[in-house]
Amino acid sequence: MSLPLLLPLILLGFLLLGLRIAQEYERAIVFRLGRFTGSRGPGLYWIIPLIERQQTIDIRTKTVELEQQETITKDSVTIKVNAVLWFRVVTPADAVIKVANFNQAVYQLSVTALRNIIGQHQLDEVLKERQSINATLQQLVDAATETWGVKIEMVEIKDVEIPESMQRAMAREAEAIREKRARIIKAEAELEASVKLTQGAHQMESSPMALELRRMQMLSEIGIDNNTTTVVLIPSEFTNIARSLTNPSQPTSPHP
Repeated sequence: MSLPLLLPLILLGFLLLGLRIAQEYERAIVFRLGRFTGSRGPGLYWIIPLIERQQTIDIRTKTVELEQQETITKDSVTIKVNAVLWFRVVTPADAVIKVANFNQAVYQLSVTALRNIIGQHQLDEVLKERQSINATLQQLVDAATETWGVKIEMVEIKDVEIPESMQRAMAREAEAIREKRARIIKAEAELEASVKLTQGAHQMESSPMALELRRMQMLSEIGIDNNTTTVVLIPSEFTNIARSLTNPSQPTSPHP
């Protein structure tokens, strides 16, 4: 093949050899003779073959499950905790240049931070204040990974495993708290009932008729059962009052 025909083919092959395509969620970090020259993508771009090289970075949000960690809380209780981490690369150049393996670095940093933050809280706080611990953990890890061009979007404690002996102790404590609450409610009800009874007694003390009516009502309540025989003794004063109400013209005379 003649040289005039060979040169265009070599040039065309050289151009095609440098063509690259980056997806919408990818960015290419380009180095020319070992020096960073910039990022390319998404879409079609070209690099100089044999002189420039690239490293592609995925900028989508990644989900990483942190393996279960056995750690000790502030009140000396050994627990096992695992968590889930969401992060993404916001500065691809920093993720390549400033850290050797940003995925492994983020993972190890998150595991260490999880163990440290659990050690700063008591067991009750770990169980009841997960949202606060999650927020603190996210801020701590995000501050450390910011220089790597990585953004920590969310951290969630997934599960907390406590010893069986501690579970039984917590169950007894919860039962004691419920019993205490029930006794307090019962005592408050009895106090309120006694206050109402005292008020009713003072009210009936000024009216003998009201007292007799209450006694008759009580007897009627006792006699609801058909098998109950009730003997009622009616005071003479009550009889005289009833007679005077039925026959107002007849004077009331006391009975012996």
